[in-house]
Amino acid sequence: MIEIGKVNRRCASPPARADDPAVSSWATRSSPLAALFCAGLLTGCDMVVLHPSGHIATQQANLLVISTVLMLLIIVPVIVTTLFFAWRYRASNTAAPYTPDWDHSIQLELLIWSAPLLIIIALGAITWIGTHILDPYRPLDERQAPRDFEAVNVEVVALDWKWLFIYPDEGIAVVNELAAPVNVPVRFRITSSSVMNSFFVPALAGQIYAMPTMETRLHAIINRSGEYEGFSANYSGAGFSGMRFKFFGMSTAEFRDWVQKAKSSGQTLSRDEYMKLERPSERETVRRYGTVAPDLFDAIVNRCVDITSPCLHAVMMSDKRRAAAAADMRTSFALNRQPDPLVCTNRSPTESALLRVTERY
Repeated sequence: MIEIGKVNRRCASPPARADDPAVSSWATRSSPLAALFCAGLLTGCDMVVLHPSGHIATQQANLLVISTVLMLLIIVPVIVTTLFFAWRYRASNTAAPYTPDWDHSIQLELLIWSAPLLIIIALGAITWIGTHILDPYRPLDERQAPRDFEAVNVEVVALDWKWLFIYPDEGIAVVNELAAPVNVPVRFRITSSSVMNSFFVPALAGQIYAMPTMETRLHAIINRSGEYEGFSANYSGAGFSGMRFKFFGMSTAEFRDWVQKAKSSGQTLSRDEYMKLERPSERETVRRYGTVAPDLFDAIVNRCVDITSPCLHAVMMSDKRRAAAAADMRTSFALNRQPDPLVCTNRSPTESALLRVTERY
């Protein structure tokens, strides 16, 4: 038994050491393969931001690509030149010219400063034009949307932690599901019930913030049928990660069927029902409402869904009238006041002077 143990110990391979030349050679050969394997895995990712399905999102993707390419025109040459200089003027290269007294070159100064300046001017012009053309408040022009289709109006409410979509023209509402016909403009009115949030459908357009007591807007269009992801892009609490919804791009006939499906649900989104829906909840399933209380979205923005609460716009109007009335009273008092008669100064008991007061408040 002892002899067998000795034989086994002799035959057993010792553990590989990190400084072993064979291990080092294997690691050197496998590193590029591992990098290529990881890059291959990335090819399966759906880069929807760079391959969107809506006109506005496509223009935003083009702006992102153009800006990146313009910046790479500076970044890549600088990196390549830095590596070249490090290799060309290394300590072991005695053949490289050595000019310690050189300190200035007009040609190099022009090249170093003119190229970044031109790129900055180009980036500024492209960004300025793109910012105005892709303004979310700007309606789509005729080149982006056909004129023979009426736009679809959608009122978006960010709740804790779900999305409510109200279609005022169709008289329906849906929780955590959004749909629009292909090649038809969509006008979004967006708000939040409690905390700040962000409405984002990458395939459709850029993110738009949703804020309580405020209304933001977005004009967009979907150009391809399909099922797309929508979600909140701003952290809003415990249920933020589940605040997702499906967005469907449909044909006009499919959209009519989708609207009819909501109408046939038999549910009513009254003010009382909304107040129940507004309570915090996570990972809600899709709900459909066939009828919606009139002016519900405006009541949400003005914090007066509860009929006993005054609407913010009425409160602000009352404050404005009160301030205007106070200003009118001050103006009337200033115009109609009577100047005081002579007033005696108090310089000394024996000497007094009369001073006519021209203004007194």
